[in-house]
Amino acid sequence: MSITGTLIIQIIVFLLLVAFTMKYVWPPIAKALDERAQKVADGLAAADKAKSELAAANQRVEAELAASRSEYTQRLADAERRGQQIIEEAKARANDEGAKIIAAAKAEADQQTVQAREALRDEVAKLAVRGAEQILRKEVNPSVHADLLNRLKTEL
Repeated sequence: MSITGTLIIQIIVFLLLVAFTMKYVWPPIAKALDERAQKVADGLAAADKAKSELAAANQRVEAELAASRSEYTQRLADAERRGQQIIEEAKARANDEGAKIIAAAKAEADQQTVQAREALRDEVAKLAVRGAEQILRKEVNPSVHADLLNRLKTEL
């Protein structure tokens, strides 16, 4: 066999091998590579979509937080106003109660003053009668001189 014959047979075998590979081996490999490329592309698209959804979710969360903070601030301000209002109402009620207590104390003091004056008048009348009795050295009958004693009380 000559080298030329061997070379031609090797070329034919090579071409048969290439044809076999192109027909039966290469299409499944190409298909697997295409599927892998599609999966990678789908994964990247899903990652981009998830990234945009995450950004949107973060924006919604920030908006909700801002709304919550605003509502919290508003409720806190309302609570402080209500607290001040309650304090003012309590002060007003305390002032009213204090005024009532003072008025009652003044009325009681006036009543006690009147009672003390009456008691003092009675005592002065008795002392006057005793003094007059001692001066006149005779006993004065209170039932007979009641009118005189009443006039003396009113004068005192």
